[in-house]
Amino acid sequence: MPYIGKGVATGNFVKLDAITASATATYALTNGGVAFTPESVNQMIVSLNGVIQNPGTSFSLSGSNIVFSSTLSGSDSIDFILVFGSVLDVGVPTDNTVSLAKLTATGTKNSTTFLRGDNTFAEPLQAISWQATKTGDFTAVAGEGYFVDTTLGAIAATLPGTAARGDQVAFIDYAGTFDTNNLTVNRNSHKIQGDASNLTVATERAAFMLVYIDATQGWLLTENN
Repeated sequence: MPYIGKGVATGNFVKLDAITASATATYALTNGGVAFTPESVNQMIVSLNGVIQNPGTSFSLSGSNIVFSSTLSGSDSIDFILVFGSVLDVGVPTDNTVSLAKLTATGTKNSTTFLRGDNTFAEPLQAISWQATKTGDFTAVAGEGYFVDTTLGAIAATLPGTAARGDQVAFIDYAGTFDTNNLTVNRNSHKIQGDASNLTVATERAAFMLVYIDATQGWLLTENN
């Protein structure tokens, strides 16, 4: 089972050596004559005079000694002490203590990326805001989508002058006329598909999105119909 914290400690269930009660509250714990130190009272079952004792209330630990809450006498009987293996203390990280540096996923780790199921960091995709149908030349805005109607003639759409990684712009052939009157996407100083050239779209019913990556590749197509 996955866990966060120290490694899993294991051990056998142990019945400790018999102890003879006397006029004291503190007794040494041994196993085969060797001092034995349980990790926690919560892994112990202690029977005194036929009654199972409450860990932490009826007794406590001090190193390899058990300390009863009150002094016993010679008439008392410590029936048995069982220790159930070792205690697993997984622990809980304190809030805001697991930093990006502690994660080994690939990709850029920063305040804007997220961790995907394939153990890579990625930029979240923007929600596209679809605009009114365009019938003439226009300048696109990152995060917007455009229905472009070239029925009356070719249209030029100019990409944003500044762009950041993950910016998106979408286009759809509104009237199915891109093959007759083309849509030209002006790169506006940025590359498109890694090329310093404008993009001409001449496919009927084309629907595509451009995502800005970096200065080397510029805007890249995510769909190409």
